[in-house]
Amino acid sequence: MTASEPAPAGPAPGPGPEPGPGPQPVGGRGDQRELDMFLAGVVFLDVIFSGLRGRPAPGTEIFAAGHGCAPGGCANLAVALSRLGLRVGLGGAFGADLFGGYLWRILAEQEGIDLSRSRRIPGWPTPVTVSLAHDDDRSMITYQEPLPSGEGTGVGPALAARTCFVHLGSDLPGWALELREAGATVFADVSWDSTGSWSPAVLDRLALVDVFLLNAVEATSYTRTGSARAALDVLAPRVPVCVVKDGDRGAIGVDNTTGERASAPAIPVELLDPTGAGGVFDAGFVFATLVGWPLRQRLQFANLCAGLSVRRHSGSLGAPGWDDIAAWLDSAEVPAQVRADYGFVVPRIAFYNSQ
Repeated sequence: MTASEPAPAGPAPGPGPEPGPGPQPVGGRGDQRELDMFLAGVVFLDVIFSGLRGRPAPGTEIFAAGHGCAPGGCANLAVALSRLGLRVGLGGAFGADLFGGYLWRILAEQEGIDLSRSRRIPGWPTPVTVSLAHDDDRSMITYQEPLPSGEGTGVGPALAARTCFVHLGSDLPGWALELREAGATVFADVSWDSTGSWSPAVLDRLALVDVFLLNAVEATSYTRTGSARAALDVLAPRVPVCVVKDGDRGAIGVDNTTGERASAPAIPVELLDPTGAGGVFDAGFVFATLVGWPLRQRLQFANLCAGLSVRRHSGSLGAPGWDDIAAWLDSAEVPAQVRADYGFVVPRIAFYNSQ
């Protein structure tokens, strides 16, 4: 995929997942609420350069083996959820420039995301992130202007939804508190702290969160611990469900509502671009939670979604749909034991193929 080629869309958004075996943590068949997920945040234009041998040194020029262009920021999660067949609403600010128009069209028309709580702001340039993929990781450069004076970041009343997703960089917004009061499950993440303070006070907001998803660097930094497992031990008592994403080492988690503690390895894939993979992981975990899978299967499915996304440019337009998941399971390159470990996904593929 290149900047001039739109990535293939995943399956059209459907009616939401049919309840599977086991408990239904949120929603279920007959749930009349409008969406499966509502989220809000900043939508970036991600420009990705991949196949780099390293970061450019001062005064030098290096060449990339590939590049792409895609919606980023909170759009990584929104697109990944929609491609799994969930009904998604996004509230965000878009620039009224060329980039903003491109992002709006991709999300609304290609990916089927409800943008009725989003708006385009004249005179505000679309935020842009340049991602440099190298050494099985990536470095990023971001340009983002503050919103114009008088333009708030609120999205007004949220659309009714079974779940919502928030960022713990600030207090939970009013729309999220309203959804929580109405019975929605609250998922949350954090992000890189550019100040380096990693204030533990951020974790006090977990009192209003049901599922907390963060990566190992964030987890160890906020807890002042030396490993993902040690960080999970500190975080798990503070929230019903906590998951720490540990890159190519997979993920670990604790579900205090069921007493489960589990880990799951990453899937074996050839990495092209890890940009946005964390958001795609979160989408897989949200879907698996709605279905009611046990904790280990939730972690496995999230790892699968994230792993398939890193084979393409960007987290959003690289996010897998059910056809992608089926093709991976059928691939001769997938070891027999790995295929067997993911057998629980097969009935779900059959369900979506029948729609």
